[in-house]
Amino acid sequence: MSLNNNYGIILIETGSINPSDCKVINCCQTAIPSRLEEFSLSVKPINEGKVGESVRSAFLVDTEWFKENFRMPIPDNYTVAVAIQWQINSSLFNSLGLSGNAEGSSTSPTYHCSNQTAFGNNRSLAFICSCKRGYEGNPYLPEGCQGVSTGVGVPFLLISGWGSYKFLKKRKMMKCKEKFFKRNGGLLLQQQLSSSEVNVGNPNLFTSKDLEKATDHFNVNRILGQGGQGTVYKAMLPDGKIIAVKSQRNVVKLLGCCLETEVPLLVYEFIPNGTLFQYLHNRNEDFSLTWNMRLRIATEIAGALFYLHSAASSPVYHRDIKSSNILLDEKYRAKIADFGISRSIAVDQTHLMTLVHGTFGYLDPEYFRSSQFSEKSDVYSFGVVLAELLTGEKAIFSTIVQETKGLAAYFTDSMEENNLLNIIDNRVLEDGEKEEIIVVANLTRRCLNVSGRERPTMKEVATELGGSASVAESYKSSTTTCGC
Repeated sequence: MSLNNNYGIILIETGSINPSDCKVINCCQTAIPSRLEEFSLSVKPINEGKVGESVRSAFLVDTEWFKENFRMPIPDNYTVAVAIQWQINSSLFNSLGLSGNAEGSSTSPTYHCSNQTAFGNNRSLAFICSCKRGYEGNPYLPEGCQGVSTGVGVPFLLISGWGSYKFLKKRKMMKCKEKFFKRNGGLLLQQQLSSSEVNVGNPNLFTSKDLEKATDHFNVNRILGQGGQGTVYKAMLPDGKIIAVKSQRNVVKLLGCCLETEVPLLVYEFIPNGTLFQYLHNRNEDFSLTWNMRLRIATEIAGALFYLHSAASSPVYHRDIKSSNILLDEKYRAKIADFGISRSIAVDQTHLMTLVHGTFGYLDPEYFRSSQFSEKSDVYSFGVVLAELLTGEKAIFSTIVQETKGLAAYFTDSMEENNLLNIIDNRVLEDGEKEEIIVVANLTRRCLNVSGRERPTMKEVATELGGSASVAESYKSSTTTCGC
């Protein structure tokens, strides 16, 4: 559109024209038909000989707005409302240099287009484009959408903050390890281990990192067993040695220990063949304990307890003797495990006043009533294990008529009723001599006496089962006890 501004006021409207709208001097108007791609206009005076005012204003307005809002005279800085609706025809999509197709589907990573019906009477397809998130600019120009620059400040702050967090976390963890190591007696233990006067069988102090690696971060698949005193994990040291790691609050000497954790970790000798409980009560048709094996296991346990009660420098009461705490090595030799609630006492003491601890079915009834634990309490628990070896029954079991019974009372009642051979395990009856079985059964009944005074000592038990001197000496020569 071109206007010659030497002439009077020009009003241009879209749509129909009403000649009465513009009646003042130097005012003229014309209609602009719809859907024009180009419109040109020339202006000349109506009266060539008369000089009027020059063109002051020109309007492109909607007819309805013009009818309601136009007033004369026109003030300075007069404004009108103009709404321009425009579209880009889909046939021009590629000619603009945009990537995509005529339907408006964009393949550009920087902008996207959506198609819609064109404005006006012509309902041909058109599209509208916009820059994608993170970009800004004109999406209708090639390379028109540019990435918004965030600078290097934010990434640098994020990396620096993460690094500081990791450093502080590691520092806090190191301080916790030092605190736990001191609180658990680590400094004193280091002094004892470095002293040439102390001989503790070269135990090791493990770091928590060592044990995490050895147990595959305490993987549940490495769990060997769980009990009231903690969880036992199978672990492998860097040299390939297999060990067992147990977490509990009472630190005792085994192969070594870790004092850097809130709950100290104990490193045990790994015993590969499981527990006596498994072989007695989880029957395996391919393998079962013979009578001779059971008698040897009983003899070894008795010798170990005799040594703990009397041959050690300070008597030790185990306080939780049971078949699941008796481990069998590769040659099915017995080893007593889980000294979690054991106590050492002065040589001149005969009993210990404590809260009642232990496993139901193995608990000494006298200890249960009085809270006084003595060596005879371990004897009673050992008597229950002897009854398990003879009968193959659990310490607490259900009869054929679904009656729950304790093995100790069941065994002694059967002997009093002369019904012993009817409750003995078939494998024992097949392998053992009747006289030998009866001797062991009588010893078992004495161990299970409700009165502690009437029970034999572990020395007497070991003597009857195989000779106290040889058993205790062999156990002493193959075992070292010391505290971690």
